[in-house]
Amino acid sequence: MQIDFLAIGDIVTEPFIRLKEAAVHCKMNHEQCEICMRWGDKIPYEYEVPIYAVGNSANAAVSAARLGLNASLRAYLGDDEPGKQSLNTLVAEKVDTSLMVTEQGKKTNHHFVLWYETERTILVKHEEFDYAVPTLAESPKWIYLSSLAANSLPYHVALAEWLKTMPDTKLAFQPGTFQMKLGVDTLKDIYTRSDIFFCNKEEAERILAIEPTTDIKKLLTGLQALGPNVVVITDDRRGAYALNHDGATWHVPMYPDNRPPYERTGAGDAFASSVTAALALGKTLEEALLWGPVNAMSVVQEVGAQKGLLTREKLDEYLKNAPAEYTLSPLG
Repeated sequence: MQIDFLAIGDIVTEPFIRLKEAAVHCKMNHEQCEICMRWGDKIPYEYEVPIYAVGNSANAAVSAARLGLNASLRAYLGDDEPGKQSLNTLVAEKVDTSLMVTEQGKKTNHHFVLWYETERTILVKHEEFDYAVPTLAESPKWIYLSSLAANSLPYHVALAEWLKTMPDTKLAFQPGTFQMKLGVDTLKDIYTRSDIFFCNKEEAERILAIEPTTDIKKLLTGLQALGPNVVVITDDRRGAYALNHDGATWHVPMYPDNRPPYERTGAGDAFASSVTAALALGKTLEEALLWGPVNAMSVVQEVGAQKGLLTREKLDEYLKNAPAEYTLSPLG
């Protein structure tokens, strides 16, 4: 069976540590915030929640599978218990694991999530794996590329060459921390090949190497000039903005929800993967943009990036019952 949605990127285990005693200090109108705890002390925490098989690309694969796509994941694991647990989790989510690689003597990526109030700070450590492009019998309809480790530059070069052999395959690119550090020039072929590109506002400013700005159009056009056909920027509670290949710009609000967020991890992944999944299912960009906030709204009501991901039936129900103000508007 042809793969509808092939996610490529690192997979991690993430224990969530619920903090009790911390403080948050912000500057720049709450744009730059730091979490603070007593130095050299024992800090009590409420509880820990172990979560397996997460990471941008793994979250996207699970999202696509729940929305009804034939989803697969290409990621690397160590031959340890977290690796086994991660594979079991993916199988339970009906994500194809035939392209997963387990490397002997390696550890599965392990992060720590410091969860305070509704926000989280993630302590990240990527192991170094011997990345290689997968062998496929048939080109997938969509590839979703996201976070990889710092040693992945040769892998990106190989992926760019590999994509040249699949001209009909669409590429969604949601860069992770190390991909942004590699820089635009280094990943030029990936940016140019991208059919749709996702990042948040702060990441857009970082990628373009500009000071914080309220000019969303400047960010959209700046990113599109790097090569992607479509650019989507999320902006926290202000919703998201998109620039189509024909120059049309859109704003999509958050999906209305009276409940406060419980925990925000995975909202961006839910948004980007849902928009991509909708496109893979034949929806227009305008239709697809309305899918993203629905899944993001659901995810932030649960702990972790996957528990709150919706099925197609449930997402359609939210769209059917959406209030009149939940609609796209042109970006002025």
